[in-house]
Amino acid sequence: MQSLSQASIIEAVLFAAGVPLPVQKLAEIVQAPEWRIQELLGELEQNLYARGSGTMLRCVAGGYQLVTHSAAFPFVQKLSDVVRPHLSSAAMETLSIIAYKQPITKQEIEHIRGVHAERSVARLLELELITETGRKQVVGRPILYGTTDIFLRAFGLSGLDELPQLPDIDDVKTTLDDDQLRLFEELRTSEEHIKEDGADEV
Repeated sequence: MQSLSQASIIEAVLFAAGVPLPVQKLAEIVQAPEWRIQELLGELEQNLYARGSGTMLRCVAGGYQLVTHSAAFPFVQKLSDVVRPHLSSAAMETLSIIAYKQPITKQEIEHIRGVHAERSVARLLELELITETGRKQVVGRPILYGTTDIFLRAFGLSGLDELPQLPDIDDVKTTLDDDQLRLFEELRTSEEHIKEDGADEV
């Protein structure tokens, strides 16, 4: 049986996992110290680049994961079109609002979007892109929503601090229709209104 290098073993583990694995978990699996795992991850990254692999190593959501190389994405996207349903534009709008304004209630989402958001929120919960994070300390104690680690992995983010900054309105207003411009303005101006009360844990 062909023996594998430790870097190749880590590659196989990450490929099989399909989710980000922290250094501590990799050290436990490979039975090597964490400093050695860090070295092996660097070696694996170099090996993938040297052989022109269609995958690349990336630090995502506090762990390491094999992800599709950006050059291969247009081809992989064709597979995604077949095996994974797309989010509707309404769900994407709702997800964007939650990502930038979390923790946020459904009523606040609807205030920003100007339409009901119940179906979009239900779909995002079903896909585990968002979760209930607590209840707002106001009358009725409405549920607060926030994004999940699955959301971070889906968008290739290590944390929410990597969310792209919203551009200045003057830079985008000529490219947006009236509804898009209204949504953008609400996102830019509603932050203080949304954060006016704290939340406790569920």
